[in-house]
Amino acid sequence: MRSFLFFLTVSFFVAPALAQAEKIAYVDVAKVFDGYQKTKDNDAKLQGAGKKKEEERDALVHEVRRLKDEQALLAEDAREKKQAAIDAKVRELQEFDLAARRDLGNQRNQTVKEIFKDIDDVVQRYGERKGYDLIFNDRVLLYRNPRFDVSQDILGELNRNYQKSKK
Repeated sequence: MRSFLFFLTVSFFVAPALAQAEKIAYVDVAKVFDGYQKTKDNDAKLQGAGKKKEEERDALVHEVRRLKDEQALLAEDAREKKQAAIDAKVRELQEFDLAARRDLGNQRNQTVKEIFKDIDDVVQRYGERKGYDLIFNDRVLLYRNPRFDVSQDILGELNRNYQKSKK
C-alpha cells in the first residue's frame, strides 16, 4: 500500500512536468567522449608517458640482469655483497612499477574528470541555448528515438571549443 501511495504521489508531480516538456533530447556520452579530440590527444599523451615509463623500467630490468650476470662470475663471499645490490635494485624496480602505475592512473583519472566536465558544460549551455527542457544521458533510457539524439551537435561544439582553446 505504501508503494502504491508513493507511485501515486510521484505520478501526480512528475507526470504534469513531463507532459509540459516541449523539447527533449539525449546524448550518447560514450560516443561523445570517444569522439572528443581532447580525449584522443590525452590518450596519445598518456601512451607516450607510458612508453617512457616502460623504457625506464626496461633499463632497471637490464640493470638487474647485468648484476645477476656479474654475480654468477664472482667468488662465494663476493656473491653475497652482489646479492644485496641485486635485492636493492629489485626493490627499486618494484617501487618504480608501483609509482608508475599510480602516476599514470592519477593522470588518466584527472583527464577523464576534465573531459566529463567539458561535456557537462557544453550540454548545459547547448540545452539552454536551444531551449531544451530535458537532455538525458542515453544510458538511462530503455528506448530512444534517434531523432532526439543530439550527440553529434554536442561533439561538434566540444571539438570547436577545444580547437579554439589550443590556439
